[in-house]
Amino acid sequence: MSSYLEKLFSLSGRVALVTGGSSGIGYGIAEALGRAGAAVVLVARDEDRLEAAVRSLAGHGVRAAAVSADLGDRAAVARVCAEAPGFFGEIDILVNDAGVNIRRPMAELTPDDYDVTVAVNLTAPFLLAGHFGPRMAARGWGRIINVGSQQAISAFGDSGVYGASKAAICGLTRSQAEAWSAAGVTSNTIMPGFVLTPLTEPAQAVPGRTEAMAARTMTGRNGLPEDFAGAAVFLAADAAAYVTGQAVYVDGGFSVH
Repeated sequence: MSSYLEKLFSLSGRVALVTGGSSGIGYGIAEALGRAGAAVVLVARDEDRLEAAVRSLAGHGVRAAAVSADLGDRAAVARVCAEAPGFFGEIDILVNDAGVNIRRPMAELTPDDYDVTVAVNLTAPFLLAGHFGPRMAARGWGRIINVGSQQAISAFGDSGVYGASKAAICGLTRSQAEAWSAAGVTSNTIMPGFVLTPLTEPAQAVPGRTEAMAARTMTGRNGLPEDFAGAAVFLAADAAAYVTGQAVYVDGGFSVH
């Protein structure tokens, strides 16, 4: 990497916390940030998947650690806030990717469905950024990357409470940007299209759904976790110091086709 590109995109010396980082988009982002130089702390529920993800990252030369936690539990979120900096130092980059997507018709969703969806998809990002954002601001540098959804802007496929929570994430991003950008902390949302991950496996199981989603893109295919590497590194790097409060679409043209 030339010194010019190094200055723009290197994450050497940075520490990233990635929720939902054991698989799917979260793992893809974690690997990208790690290979760009950051140390990475993964957060997810499944300990076996976390261990496998840490091993995989180590295979790429990435310093990685993991915290097993259910982000629907506020006490567990507080534990993540307390434990995460103990591995590699203070968190510089927060990636809120963990999500719950309960796919049922709106009339069949229960109050419990609502509570768990909002707790994981919206409250946890609010709490995590509320903890780490001011600390980043005090140091004069930080990045918050939230992961949204097409269902934040368009209702389809029983978007239900998931769509509402992801629309709220876009609003939360703007609020975070307003709060901390002047102190060097940017906040942006990455907006995926239909991505082949464990989260979308129920939709993939519906006959014809995967093909229909691919047909809605301009590229003719659905997304893969590795498609988010470039956008994540850009938003986390010094190159994006003047990009904040934005929704960055990484969707193969899904949203405009």
